[in-house]
Amino acid sequence: MALSFDMVVVGAGILGLAHALAARRRGLSCLVLDRDAQANGASVRNFGFVTVTGQGAGDTWRRALRSRDVWEEVAARAGIEVVHAGLAMLARRPESVAVLEAFLTTPMGAGCTLLDGVEAARRFPELARGAPLGLLHSPHERRVESRTAVPLLAAMLEREGTTFLRQTAVLGVGGGVVETTAGRIRAGTIVVCPGDDLLTLFPEAIAARQVTRCKLHMLRLADPGFRLPAAVMSDLGLLRYRGYSELPEAAALRPVLAREQAAQLAHGIHLIVVQSADGSLVVGDSHHYGATPDPFQPEAVDRLILDEFRAALGFEPPPVLERWTGIYSSAPGHDMFRAAPAPGVLLVMITSGTGASTSFAIAEETLAEFHGESASC
Repeated sequence: MALSFDMVVVGAGILGLAHALAARRRGLSCLVLDRDAQANGASVRNFGFVTVTGQGAGDTWRRALRSRDVWEEVAARAGIEVVHAGLAMLARRPESVAVLEAFLTTPMGAGCTLLDGVEAARRFPELARGAPLGLLHSPHERRVESRTAVPLLAAMLEREGTTFLRQTAVLGVGGGVVETTAGRIRAGTIVVCPGDDLLTLFPEAIAARQVTRCKLHMLRLADPGFRLPAAVMSDLGLLRYRGYSELPEAAALRPVLAREQAAQLAHGIHLIVVQSADGSLVVGDSHHYGATPDPFQPEAVDRLILDEFRAALGFEPPPVLERWTGIYSSAPGHDMFRAAPAPGVLLVMITSGTGASTSFAIAEETLAEFHGESASC
């Protein structure tokens, strides 16, 4: 193995892999370091849902659009299947419909269609059993199976010249050197993508942004016997995603949901349902925050998620095949940040659970910053 690289990336989650891809596209030699044998954190515990519609207006939405396009570019090359496309946001309340009507008037509503209940039942009968008052359909989203997509992306990068060194801990970074348990490695530039590790590298920079961890409940349900035409969300997502929640019309929805679904709101629950190639459904999720969230998955929270599934989709949830907890870094006031804690080093963190949706665009911005080009952070 060479002892010197143009770029060393610390962290082999989706954000680290995105930086490796951006480096290869610029013709840079790149080494990716990770302490684990394979991706094991947020990057493989999520929905694999590249969400565009509903992302925060401005940079996050723009990054999601660009990252969606990069996913499509690399999917065929890496052997990654795009399992399905699009989003169906189900609205069961007049106040929810009003939010969606307002959303359609924004630039982010371009290409989306709002159907009333009758038209929703005609076009998407699989999704209309819950008798929604409205259904926002977006064509922009893509869904991959993250458990396989992330390893396939890493394998593609390795075939194309990126070097990987796994099961290697990084002990220190600075002065163009990365100190590791495998020895010293020199780098022209160093990108640190620590995921939810808040203490090993540059903890002061991370603490300054009030970063903590978020735990979420995830479920895999058996094949319902039909194919979903798109990923599914429900009214609760209108308060979770800033593209909707920051609209003035969301103010009228908040007290309604607080009155009718206080338990779900208390556990940070909103509904996402995506389908895998084998027909099974990945369903979630909830949000609990803390410096070290406990590893347990109370059944009561899972029941609340399945209650929302039942109400929104109008049929009994299929049997649960698998349960797990996801975890990611979270911080108030921003979806990501990029800091320069030492010369030649950039610390890059996504702090909003939008890694699958925005990493590729963020990585392109990082490389542009290293090369003195204009980039938005």
